[in-house]
Order: sequence, then structure tokens, then C-alpha cells
Amino acid sequence: MKALRVEEASNVKSRCMYDVFMSFRGEDTRKTFTDQLYKALVDEGYRTFRDDNEIERGEDIKSELDKAIHSSKSSIIILSKNYATSSWCLDELVMILENKRKRGHAILPVFYYVDPLDVGKQMGSFATAFAKHEQRIMEQSDEGKEEWIEKIKRWREALREVADQRGSGMVLQNSSQE
Repeated sequence: MKALRVEEASNVKSRCMYDVFMSFRGEDTRKTFTDQLYKALVDEGYRTFRDDNEIERGEDIKSELDKAIHSSKSSIIILSKNYATSSWCLDELVMILENKRKRGHAILPVFYYVDPLDVGKQMGSFATAFAKHEQRIMEQSDEGKEEWIEKIKRWREALREVADQRGSGMVLQNSSQE
């Protein structure tokens, strides 16, 4: 049994194209923290996926993101003020956490000028983002509404789960940032 586990772990590593997948809200962190972190990881020799460096124009973004998450050993999730406004970020988060549960994908949550409690309880900017997502659902016809309600439920659960990881993550805050 032990030999099988070692073989399975070896197979997962051999299928990995990236050491790190970066999940972040570009408007909040791309030109600051994310750029610096990406450069530091690459300079240290880590194969790092960042959407603006790895996805070519014309490619199916969703399938490329899915493939990148599944072919990464780990993810750094940079939770910022506007992270929850992006359905792309929230979908990535759900998939990252599924990989964590199913195949031991390592995660490092970074709470970038947000309180982990706001993330987990969806307060502050996270409450505002979800109010907007829910408003969009109410404006839709009944067709597809059920699917979106389930999606929002998964997003909320994922944020609670990642907020519970704050002890193994990083909280970045200072008085000069909102």
C-alpha cells in the first residue's frame, strides 16, 4: 500500500507543469505585490503560472485556467479587496480547493489588506461583492438561476474554507493602505 502511495505521488509530480498557480484580482495587485511575488518565484526557479504570462490571445481562458490549476503542485491565493467581485477568481478558488482535497494540492492564502474574518464571513467588500452577484441572479430569467445559486453557494463555502487556512497563510496589512 505504501509503495502505491509513493507511485501515485510520483505520478502527480510528473504531470505537473507548474510549481505554483497564482490566483489574484489583477486590478488590486497585478502591478504591485503580484508582480513582485511572481518575479521572486521565477528568479528562484519556480515554474509559476500567472494568467497574463501564460495564456495566449484567442485561447479558451476557462479551459486554460482549469488545465493550469490541475497541472500545478500548489497555489498562492492573493485575497484582496476586490477578489470576490470576480467570478473568474471565485471559480479558480473553488477548483484550487477541490484539488487540495482530492490530490493534496498545497495552498498558501495571502490576505492582502483584507481581514481573514471578512473573507470567511463575507463582510465588508466581500459582502458588497456577493450582493452584486446575487442582484445579477435576481435580474435573470428563471432559466439558469438554480445553477447560479449553487455556484454562489460554492463560492461562499470556498471563501470560508480558505479563511480557515489563515494560520498557514499570510496576512499583509499596514496603516498606509485602506
